[in-house]
Amino acid sequence: MLESILARKGVSVRTRITVKSLVAVGVVALAMLLPQLVHLAAGASGGVRWLPMYLPVLLGGCLLGTWWGLGVGLVSPLASFAITSAMGSAMPAAARLPFMMAELAVFAAVSGLFSKKIAENGWMAFPAVLLAAVSGRAFFLLLAVIFQNVAPFTPAMIWSQIQTGLLGLVLQTVLVPFIAMGLRVLINRDKNND
Repeated sequence: MLESILARKGVSVRTRITVKSLVAVGVVALAMLLPQLVHLAAGASGGVRWLPMYLPVLLGGCLLGTWWGLGVGLVSPLASFAITSAMGSAMPAAARLPFMMAELAVFAAVSGLFSKKIAENGWMAFPAVLLAAVSGRAFFLLLAVIFQNVAPFTPAMIWSQIQTGLLGLVLQTVLVPFIAMGLRVLINRDKNND
């Protein structure tokens, strides 16, 4: 979305890269902070129930597009793990980290596929986020099936986690599109004021 809107505004490639870099850093920072806040407020089970890292990653895909979104999806859990490990309590857990990186990469890449369409029509954020959520969770379940002999969790455990997080995911499929549409309106309003 950002790329399309900035290009329409005649912003230079260098400035577009700078803006997208800053947004990506902000999204990753939010993806690290939001889980901490949810865990403080809702306890350890709050992460599985509300999926707080998913919201910024989905938004990052919508705003930044497929490739930048993919990067945000990969970096967010990795950065969170690195920082929280240094503080003594790794989040996500080391065993879950590669699976979460893969899942969030799918979330962001799929929502990012719709980025140009969202720039044209903000309502496209709804199918983008819905398809991303279904694809990401299905991919995680598939990985659990493929690696069940080496992973510390079973497909049944992952299916249970998917069911537990369903309310959080439903809320995000509503919130993220409205946030993306609001940001689209704000960015386009600046365009009309030029």
